[in-house]
Amino acid sequence: MVQFRIRMIVWLSIASAFFVFPAWVNAQPPAFMPMLPGAGNPLGSPQAKDSDQAPTSAAASFQGLDRKEIEEIIGVYWKKKEDEKKRADAAKKEADEEKKLIDAAVKKEEARANDHGVQFKEHRIFPRAYEQDPEQEFALQSLLDSLSRNKEGKKWYDRLSIRGYTQIRFGRTLTEEAGSAPANLFGDRTINGQRENFLIRRARLVLSGDVSDHLFVYFQPDFASNTDGANNNTFYAQLRDLYADYYIDKEKVNRLRIGLSKIPYGWENCQSSQNRITLDRTDAMNSAVAPNERDLGVIYYWTPVEKQKLLSMLVNGGLKGSNNFGIFAFGVYNGQGGSQIERDNNLHIVSRLTCPVQLPNGQVIEAGIQGYRGMYSVGTTAIRPLGKGAAAVTPSLDGGTTGIFEQRAAASFTIFPQPWGFQAEWQYGEGPGLNDAQTQIGTRNLHGGYLMTMYRHETDKWGIQTPYVRWQQYTGGYKSQINAPYGHQRQLDVGVEWQLRKEFEITFEYSKVQTPNFTALTGANQVSYQDFRGDVFRVQMQFNY
Repeated sequence: MVQFRIRMIVWLSIASAFFVFPAWVNAQPPAFMPMLPGAGNPLGSPQAKDSDQAPTSAAASFQGLDRKEIEEIIGVYWKKKEDEKKRADAAKKEADEEKKLIDAAVKKEEARANDHGVQFKEHRIFPRAYEQDPEQEFALQSLLDSLSRNKEGKKWYDRLSIRGYTQIRFGRTLTEEAGSAPANLFGDRTINGQRENFLIRRARLVLSGDVSDHLFVYFQPDFASNTDGANNNTFYAQLRDLYADYYIDKEKVNRLRIGLSKIPYGWENCQSSQNRITLDRTDAMNSAVAPNERDLGVIYYWTPVEKQKLLSMLVNGGLKGSNNFGIFAFGVYNGQGGSQIERDNNLHIVSRLTCPVQLPNGQVIEAGIQGYRGMYSVGTTAIRPLGKGAAAVTPSLDGGTTGIFEQRAAASFTIFPQPWGFQAEWQYGEGPGLNDAQTQIGTRNLHGGYLMTMYRHETDKWGIQTPYVRWQQYTGGYKSQINAPYGHQRQLDVGVEWQLRKEFEITFEYSKVQTPNFTALTGANQVSYQDFRGDVFRVQMQFNY
């Protein structure tokens, strides 16, 4: 009110001056004066006194106005300004009180959350009106931000890491014995006898991390995949892993793995290709979970805290560990194989029990058993059975479209290279296989495995060299191949992995091979799935990042 009276006195003084000095009547008012009645002046209209529009400077005349009219016009303007200020002050006071209530509720919730070991922070999805000042930075926050902060206060996406590796491979068939089928390897498409040069074997990127104390995510695509029917094109992007580990307890002893991930069958199948010494996995163990060792499902893992540390040490310490696939595992999965379309309504079940132990002298050994069972649907195409007959025919399926029964059980034993190492796995079971007449696909017996020894030699200047020798054999069907060819595979691998630096390594491998060729032939006197017998040499360069 004091300011209002002062302003009134000032304006009355100015108005009085116009009456005292008539020469000023027709003069232009000062720029700071409000517009008064006149041509084109809003205050000159009958609604001027009730208008919300603030007076602005303009040319105006006081001619014909008495003192009372001037006072009335000026009073209306300043009264409206005073009312606007009161409303703004009241709105701000109301907003401040509401903010205090919200802050109190947040503190109460934070205290409750801390009692349960959860890091809590206030996040409003919709900012209040008083927060929408452009000078303030208020962004939308997800609910996950408030629930997944660690002790350092990082948001969930700040806790993710990205890494990867790439493998460039060169392969060459050295010899083919007389009467041999064309060169072929189950685990390496670079060997075919005709188009053998450089190839990107794998190009992986991994995005992973603990987004909260109870959730781990893992995403891995491969940018060097082939697709069915892509004869002249390669290097397609294909999903390898996409899963989440839900930790039932904060110690991560019990967890559920949900999504596309490796199936815990076979020690070497669980081992990453980035860590494996040899260039490829063995036919015997890999044929169980081919293609690419993965499938969609839900798997429970149990890993005590002390075993978590030991399994992590085996990988991070460069001892070629197989990662943490639990001391005990049990799960269900589709069964058709990773990146493959599911073909039936049946689920596979799998279970594994393993036990890594560190001896008093520091040496680590691991022994385990595993098994799985289910119904598998085999893809078919026409062939000329044993090269005979008037025309090619498609082998019939035992059991029709419901799938063919399979089950396997295997034992694993590993002595980690410190410096000497040893690795062995063997399995028995039954699964899909083409009969000897090449006319029907049904359940047939299978068996096979491998033995491998290696020596880890560390140097000061020339990195780590790990020479190895591996013998493998498998008798059984290759269910992931068209028509599930049944054969007898034998292979001797001799090589050396040379890790010059942590980020770069090169592997040389020679192989003496006897293995089925998986090409389906339809010509007269052409027998499908004959053995390739010969010698193969391969080199692989791997860089890690």
